[in-house]
Amino acid sequence: MTSIDVHELTKEYGTTRAVDRLTFSVRPGRVTGFLGPNGAGKSTTMRLVLGLDRPTAGTATVGGQPYITLDNPLRRIGALLDAQAAHGSRTARDHLLALAVSNGMGARRVDEVLDEAGLGAVGGARIKTFSLGMRQRLGIAAALLGDPEVVMLDEPSNGLDPEGIVWIRELMRRLAREGRTVLVSSHLMNETSSFADHLVVLGRGRLLADLPMRDFLESRSRPVVRVRTTDPARLREALIGKGHKPVPGDDGSLSVEGAQAAEIGAVAAAHGIAILELLDERPTLEQAYLDLTSDAMDFASASAPSTDLQEA
Repeated sequence: MTSIDVHELTKEYGTTRAVDRLTFSVRPGRVTGFLGPNGAGKSTTMRLVLGLDRPTAGTATVGGQPYITLDNPLRRIGALLDAQAAHGSRTARDHLLALAVSNGMGARRVDEVLDEAGLGAVGGARIKTFSLGMRQRLGIAAALLGDPEVVMLDEPSNGLDPEGIVWIRELMRRLAREGRTVLVSSHLMNETSSFADHLVVLGRGRLLADLPMRDFLESRSRPVVRVRTTDPARLREALIGKGHKPVPGDDGSLSVEGAQAAEIGAVAAAHGIAILELLDERPTLEQAYLDLTSDAMDFASASAPSTDLQEA
């Protein structure tokens, strides 16, 4: 299968460096989330991979080749960058048919991707009548048209209803299971955490992280256990005796950093203390992302964002 390889990629617009010596690879068989604040260089990087812009320096290749040298590129890489780019006066089917014919594909494949995207019943409708979510589905159908080895999607959940969000999530997972290379740019942290196996994070054009999802989350915080009991004072004393540093909470719970729930439960059991609640807590992707990118945001609100933990 085919990977996306970016090496020392740089793009300058006048005195502005939008992409700054980026090096990373997007591998087959997993969904890679592509994250970063506004202006981080994500869209520019995707355009450079697709040959829509020329790099100032460095390379971006698909399967070891620049996009512009690929034979039948739609069969190698499918992309959604702007769902609004389709001509509004065309029907959905005609839009896809024009792409298909220009890449040596027939009408049968057009009907297949229309059905897969949930647009089979409206294939004859003009695109200007479509909602944002329907245009998004059409853009995804176009990306799938050539049954490509590589799929690149920019904000694919934009405008989709809950059923559509579940559909695109399952689609990305399926493509990865089939061994394809899937790169997805998104600002929706909760949604990204539901489908991404790996993360590439940019900030001001530079690479901030290139890690599996689990490693990224673990790298941003230490484990914490929250416990509630019938006798918090006695449990606190017992935990201190084991070298822990429990911190009392306003709700009567204790938080123990650097521990696992099994350890705390064993201490309580050894002292005959009844447990009412025992939870391992981990950071959400949103919390870890904000912690990493806080110094790389060109556009930030005055109020600090919440970084509450998510219960495991």
